[in-house]
Amino acid sequence: MEIQEQIKAYIDSQPEPKQGEMQALHQLILQAFPACKLWFFDGKNSENKTVSNPNIGYGMHTIKYANGKTNEWFKIGISANTTGISVYILGIEDKKYIAQTYGQKLGKASISGYCIKFKSLKDINVDVLVEAISTEAHQTAKP
Repeated sequence: MEIQEQIKAYIDSQPEPKQGEMQALHQLILQAFPACKLWFFDGKNSENKTVSNPNIGYGMHTIKYANGKTNEWFKIGISANTTGISVYILGIEDKKYIAQTYGQKLGKASISGYCIKFKSLKDINVDVLVEAISTEAHQTAKP
């Protein structure tokens, strides 16, 4: 199955209103980051064991491991979770950066390291979320 089809199937598998919000968020990210590479991670590792919720990914980020190896992965990710939606902004080494930079303006969301979780788009300032995604998607790793 092609990535676009996997993304559509994943979004369509969500119950409403989460389905509509995931679709809206997907479109907002594509508008903010139009030429980005799209990813779909089904949440399973090489042994087909579930290791995370499925993720829709946008852009490209190189993960550097302690042993010197690197791996290409997405820069921005979104995922449905049991209580709402998670947005991941990868490549930020300072785990307080997102909370300090966007937290006060974001609204009713919990921010931990590189993850922004919220129950519904109506609970947050969507413009601030799009600003964070758009700004950070074009950045390299921050100290």
